[in-house]
Amino acid sequence: MQNVVPAEVVEVLAEAFHDYPVMRWVLGPEGDYAGRLRSLVGFFVQARVLRSEPILVEPPGGRPNSAALVSFPGRVKSPPSIDELRDAVWSELGSGPRERYERFGGACMPLALAVPQVHLNMIGVTRAARGTGVARRLIERVHELSAAQEWSRGVGLTTEDPANVALYEHLGYRVVGHARVSEQLETWAFFRPDDA
Repeated sequence: MQNVVPAEVVEVLAEAFHDYPVMRWVLGPEGDYAGRLRSLVGFFVQARVLRSEPILVEPPGGRPNSAALVSFPGRVKSPPSIDELRDAVWSELGSGPRERYERFGGACMPLALAVPQVHLNMIGVTRAARGTGVARRLIERVHELSAAQEWSRGVGLTTEDPANVALYEHLGYRVVGHARVSEQLETWAFFRPDDA
């Protein structure tokens, strides 16, 4: 992890994902949406910290304006404290969001390639930094991270924003799966081999 306070990463990603389709769908419209989004994103960030998985930020060493959460599927064992944290977050957010999140996860599971890979879980840029190239730099760092892992064959990710499909294809990813989660939500799975 870069020398960054996880709370700063949570704020960057909560801002970046404020209107993202899966977050809106999972959390629903009730209550303090922004606060509940920070709680859910906080869980995702803290899970990376507890597993010692990468959290990449731009600019490195400064106050982040963009961040990426990365995982190593099947390679890092989750400590029991992650289960406790997950239970606390779902207790706070309620059964409806948990059921929708599990439905989303169930739709994504069959889309995953059975290839050793680095997974780009989240990548987000603050409004002020959009259009400055920081997202591309983060994605390139994820590609470099994958290439540096002897066991990894490439980078996988999903998106729930139809506008992102062409972007990821432009960056060398190919669609490896697609699912409709609900009438309001669909997801695309991508993979980019390290030699692309």
